[in-house]
Amino acid sequence: MAADGLDVMENDKQQQQQQQGEEGGKEQQDVSPDMLIKHPLQNTWTLWFFKQEGNRTWEECQMEIASFNTVEDFWALYNHIEPASRLKLGCDYSMFKQGIKPMWEDEHNCRGGRWLINLNKQQRASELDNFWLEVLLLMIGEAFDEHSDEVCGAVVNVRSKGDKIGVWTADAKKSESILKTGHILKERLNIPRHVSIGFQAHTDTMAKSGSTAKNKFTV
Repeated sequence: MAADGLDVMENDKQQQQQQQGEEGGKEQQDVSPDMLIKHPLQNTWTLWFFKQEGNRTWEECQMEIASFNTVEDFWALYNHIEPASRLKLGCDYSMFKQGIKPMWEDEHNCRGGRWLINLNKQQRASELDNFWLEVLLLMIGEAFDEHSDEVCGAVVNVRSKGDKIGVWTADAKKSESILKTGHILKERLNIPRHVSIGFQAHTDTMAKSGSTAKNKFTV
C-alpha cells in the first residue's frame, strides 16, 4: 500500500469533513457499500505516549495507547488525541509496527538507526503537526516503496530547546535503503535542498560523548 494507500487516506479525510459539514434534518441517503468497508493497512500499528512520572523508569513511563490496522481506525485515533504541538514539554508520541517497542533495546531496533529532523521552538506552531502527520501517513501508507519493510516506526519529542522527529529503521548497515528512505522523507516534507537531515545509528547515539551523535548519512 503506497501511493494508493495515501490517496485512500486523503479521500477518507475529505469524506469525514463533508459528513461533518452536512446540515441536519436531510432525508437519509442510501450509503455506498464503499463507505461501509474499512480499508486495511499492510501492517498493524501501535501508538505510544511517554510522560515522565515520579520515580518510574523510562520504560515504565511508555504507555501503549491503541493499535489499528485500517485507514478509518487511524483517523479515528488521530482525531481524538492532542496534536503533538500541544503536548507538555518532555512528552513524546511514538508510532511503531505492532510488536516493536519505541526503544533502542528492542530486538527490531537495536541494529538500526533513525533519520532525525530537528525543529526550533518557532516551528512548533507552524510545522510540527504537519511534519508529524505526514510522517505517519508515509509509514502506514507504505510510501517508502520496497524499503517500507525496513521502517520500524517514528517518534516525536517535544522539548524546551526544540522538538525532534525521528524515523527509525531496522538495519543501520543497509545504506541504499536508508538513503532512499531519507530522500523520500525529505521530499514529502518539502524540506529545502539547502537544509540537510542526518541519519544516526542507535549504537552511536547511545555511545555519544557530547549532546549529539555523529551522522552516518545525510541528505
